[in-house]
Amino acid sequence: MPSDPNVSYTVLRANSVHTHEAEIKKSRFLALLKRVDSEAAARAFIAETKAQYRDARHHCSAFLIGPTRETGRSSDDGEPSGTAGMPMMQALSAHKVPSQREQQLEGDLSDICAVVVRWFGGVKLGAGGLVRAYSGSVAAALETAPLRTRMRSRSLTVCLAHADAGRVEDDVRTAGFTVLPTRYEADAAVLTLAVPDRELDVRNALDTVTSLTAGQYIPRPGSVDWHDIPLR
Repeated sequence: MPSDPNVSYTVLRANSVHTHEAEIKKSRFLALLKRVDSEAAARAFIAETKAQYRDARHHCSAFLIGPTRETGRSSDDGEPSGTAGMPMMQALSAHKVPSQREQQLEGDLSDICAVVVRWFGGVKLGAGGLVRAYSGSVAAALETAPLRTRMRSRSLTVCLAHADAGRVEDDVRTAGFTVLPTRYEADAAVLTLAVPDRELDVRNALDTVTSLTAGQYIPRPGSVDWHDIPLR
């Protein structure tokens, strides 16, 4: 099993576009956020946004992709260099969910594309004003965005008697584990846990489930996959 501790990061809920709109000195700023899983998907979203809001003067963008943010790009789209795309990128990089703020951890938001559309209102904002407007638009959108934890998980399956399935599932959830939808078969209920793909976490889950069922049911380690789970 991998020893890499980086098995989770923060993402936007899939299949939705989250928006935030503000007016600053007569200019209208519309921030749009979307979950993306590749640079091609990010660029497609940027192109779609430009086509949808073709009457706007600027469509500035930034995106981060991958568990370690290995891919990142930004664009000022006609605004003075460094006043739009990079401040937007910094807003994405700096964002922290409540638990990260409380524990003074670094933000880890990724797999996200932000586009800020600007309709010029006739008043120039200056370089500092532009930086604040673009970074602030993204930051404000993120404050109300539906975020999730993306976790690289080792699945653990437990075959249970139907009569025990509900009780064991409740006990496992109470113990703090992520439980995927239970599969009911003719002769058993198959309970599946998604455990962070680290040896210590997997061993703890194996021992806990075995203990909770007094050794009656022994989990079996399975495949590794990525799952979205509620923020912790």
